Amino acid sequence: MHLREPGQEYKETIATGSKAAAAGGFTSICCMANTNPVNDNAAVTQAILESARKTSSVNVFPIGSVTKNLDGLEMSEMGELKEAGCVALSDDGRTVKNAALYRKAMEYSKSFGLAVISHALCSDLMGQGVMNEGFVSTEMGLSGIPHEAEDVIIARDIALAALTNCHVHIAHVSTARGIELIREAKKKKWPVSGEVTPHHFTLTDEACRTYDPNTKMAPPLRTSEDIKAIEKGLADGSIDVIATDHAPHSLSDKEVDFEEAPFGIIGLETAFPLSMRLVHKRLMDLKRLIELLSVNPSKLMKIDRGTLSEGAWADVVIFDPKREWVYDVNQSFSKSRNSPFQGEKFRGAVLKTFVGGKLVYEKK
Repeated sequence: MHLREPGQEYKETIATGSKAAAAGGFTSICCMANTNPVNDNAAVTQAILESARKTSSVNVFPIGSVTKNLDGLEMSEMGELKEAGCVALSDDGRTVKNAALYRKAMEYSKSFGLAVISHALCSDLMGQGVMNEGFVSTEMGLSGIPHEAEDVIIARDIALAALTNCHVHIAHVSTARGIELIREAKKKKWPVSGEVTPHHFTLTDEACRTYDPNTKMAPPLRTSEDIKAIEKGLADGSIDVIATDHAPHSLSDKEVDFEEAPFGIIGLETAFPLSMRLVHKRLMDLKRLIELLSVNPSKLMKIDRGTLSEGAWADVVIFDPKREWVYDVNQSFSKSRNSPFQGEKFRGAVLKTFVGGKLVYEKK
């Protein structure tokens, strides 16, 4: 997820983002490095953790950048980032284009025991695209982003994972071929894991027909065939994690033409009820959903959370899988309102969230 602090506190702060996380049933969050300044050195990491100690409702685990200033030109100080408290590395929002540099970064990150999280979108193939390339984009007269813009980078990064034996985690997979590539890598026992987001298994590019900038994200909303592949990947273990990719933007950022709006939506408070739909549709059981939202993310990021075993941290969420409620984005704890799920009726609600045994959220 993205907390925007430091540098873009008008979109989100650690205080507001963590409150939204608690309301969504998340006791621990991993924040991406695309802050201002970029989290590419120990000083920024330490500043994030210090602010979190003072203002956060939940546990905050920073993710450092792979390259300095996210420029894709020079590796960040990975050892320094690890020592300061980073749990993984990613240039999320930008794909590292230089494969030789990325290989070297993987080799270094492996030596520090840090996973590399891949934002898989080829900027050259993506071009000026703003939504999925296909029939809908053609009808709407909007530039498209082809599936292959994602697939070629996933294939490259899986190959580099096999070469370096570095754990590579593919973020927010949206294509059927991407799911299959990760499935094939797992069969070969390569160090690869993958995640999907609730919006990518809930909405298709048909949602963009309203020209609502809150349906614009990267990677974009794809097709019903891609959703079926994602559902299968979640059920059969090919995909390890459901993540939010919570990306807050201010009203002024999003209240522009579709083409001009930034990519991204908020998702912390809607992730659980959207994911519960998979259970209600009998695509998986509740145990599998908890693995995807809690157990697996903790293991992959090597943080001592995500379990109710004896002696574990008292990070506990109480939820009602059948409680119905309607989402009102204007009541969100996030500073931002960029959600395509306004007015959505949900079944499955977080009732209470405890962090370290302390009640940090209770549904009214």
